[in-house]
Amino acid sequence: MPRALITGITGQDGLYLAELLLAKGYEVFGLVRAQDDARRAIVEREAPGVRLLTGDITDVASLVRAFAKSQPNEVYNLAAISNVAYSWENSTLTAEVSAMGVLNMLEATRLEAGDDPARIRFYQASSSEMFGKVRETPQRETTPVWPRSPYGVSKVFGHYMTINYRESYGMHASNGILFNHESPRRGPEFVTRKITKAAARISLGLQQDVSLGNLEAKRDWGFAGDYVEAMWLMLQQDEADDYVIATGEVHSISDLLDVAFARVGIDDWSPYVRQDPRFFRPADIEQVVGDATLARTKLGWEPKVGFTELIESMVDNDLRIESAQK
Repeated sequence: MPRALITGITGQDGLYLAELLLAKGYEVFGLVRAQDDARRAIVEREAPGVRLLTGDITDVASLVRAFAKSQPNEVYNLAAISNVAYSWENSTLTAEVSAMGVLNMLEATRLEAGDDPARIRFYQASSSEMFGKVRETPQRETTPVWPRSPYGVSKVFGHYMTINYRESYGMHASNGILFNHESPRRGPEFVTRKITKAAARISLGLQQDVSLGNLEAKRDWGFAGDYVEAMWLMLQQDEADDYVIATGEVHSISDLLDVAFARVGIDDWSPYVRQDPRFFRPADIEQVVGDATLARTKLGWEPKVGFTELIESMVDNDLRIESAQK
């Protein structure tokens, strides 16, 4: 039975990945912080087959203990300060977790692997935010990076540190450069879920409006459940590599509003949306769209859930939640 260790298992991607690996017969271990009892309960409810270990990617000693207990064949490092807006408010913490935390995980993996550096396969969650002020469109694995947030900068550090460990030590270490991916499990602090939740609440008379930032920002949005499959596929390859994971389609925040409000029977969302300067980033990204040709050809990966279906599923989920609490 293969064994996998997942950091960031309490997040959207961690839960979908845990479910995927359990279905494939893995013994799955998840790293959670000691004080994270609320999120621990979510994992225990939604992925009860996972064995939870206490630890933190900023604490190397706790990682050594987690590796000793789990003895993984595969490591998926999904832990990060994942909210871009939050990274501006807490840039030091973002660097400690999303940059130095990657180095800690790589070193713990290398030490556990011992004389056979490629024995434990390592996945690092890189991000399209690394491209920032994009140098070419669409963005691919070879596109130069120009991050525009502390989050993006920290992801660049983790990305290239993973490549350095692969090239320097012979580790089987791959980067998944994931473009925006969403699901009903997305946290309410993210703009996609903020919109779908607001559409549901407004249609139920529980909320009057929603405040947003740049409505013309464009992103390449996919379904998180599809994207974790790509993570797994990367670690099944004979050779490690870096892969863009994206749909290749671009949509604006306005497009997202169109789909979300139409799902609840509101054709014109403009009376319910307020633009607030507080939600504009200091340095924003206007448009990112990925070229996943390498993943499609080498991994055989394809996104299955389209943009409209994705947003509608999120709205439907929020309608169920809000209706139950009404």
